[in-house]
Amino acid sequence: MRFGPKGWTPERLGSLKGKTYVITGANGGAGFEAARILLSKGARVVMMNRSAEKSAVAIERLKQEFGPQTDVSFVRMDLAVLASVRDAAAELLETVPQIDALICNAAIAQIATQQLTVDGFESQLGVNHYGHFLLCGLLFERIEETSGRIVVVGSNGYKMGDQRIRFEDLNFDNNYSAWNAYAQSKLAQMVFAYELQRRVQKAGKTVQVHVCHPGASRTGLIRDTADLKTRILATLLLAFAQSAARGSWPKSCAPRRKVWKPKNITARLGLKWSDLSASAPWRHLLWNRTRLPSFGRSPSRRPL
Repeated sequence: MRFGPKGWTPERLGSLKGKTYVITGANGGAGFEAARILLSKGARVVMMNRSAEKSAVAIERLKQEFGPQTDVSFVRMDLAVLASVRDAAAELLETVPQIDALICNAAIAQIATQQLTVDGFESQLGVNHYGHFLLCGLLFERIEETSGRIVVVGSNGYKMGDQRIRFEDLNFDNNYSAWNAYAQSKLAQMVFAYELQRRVQKAGKTVQVHVCHPGASRTGLIRDTADLKTRILATLLLAFAQSAARGSWPKSCAPRRKVWKPKNITARLGLKWSDLSASAPWRHLLWNRTRLPSFGRSPSRRPL
């Protein structure tokens, strides 16, 4: 699709009045900037963040910019705790009657030493993949009611690692590497999105699933988690990175604009479509390895 000389920018979005967007990790960085863009177009935005204090500050900033009537709110959720995801989804379903898009933006990266979530997952895989997998399943029916979209924020960072899912050692109990663990978590998110879209189409559902890559952006993603060497390297590289505002454009536009066909999306992310198409066994394995600990064997609100 051609976007003109200015490319794919928020200016291409029309009015979003009457639309509701749910964004994870929206109290700072590119997630906050995405909220700004959507609110500027008249949408309602619901943030799902871990910190109540940071969320209150973010909401105050947004209301100062757009006015006290700005329809922005917050639901507390810790993606590292599946019970918290379930509670947050239940609260959201009680208070938000319409979801036009769920933007799976929140992430952690470059955790210096191996850490496990309370549910027993390597922390980056637990937050970036397992938590969002569960959230998508719990909110899927509400999104389906508006023929809405699920936007998964991927990353070319998956290339920094093994470029595979370590089914034999998902938690990196042997030879933990912050780079490899992060790369696996982003690859898992992207493969999940691909498999979800396949299942959506097979089931005749109207939800659309999209993957976007924000590009290198100046955010605080690894400020408090990476080791000293990685933080120094990141500081040097971020001098050449784009702003957080510009990094928010893909996730801001994907919920509304017509975007690339799946084949082209994977190509732009560096994935080989032929590899994904031929990889049904391990795509299904990842799905099942994620579904069972997230939902158990109960079919209630299980994603397809």
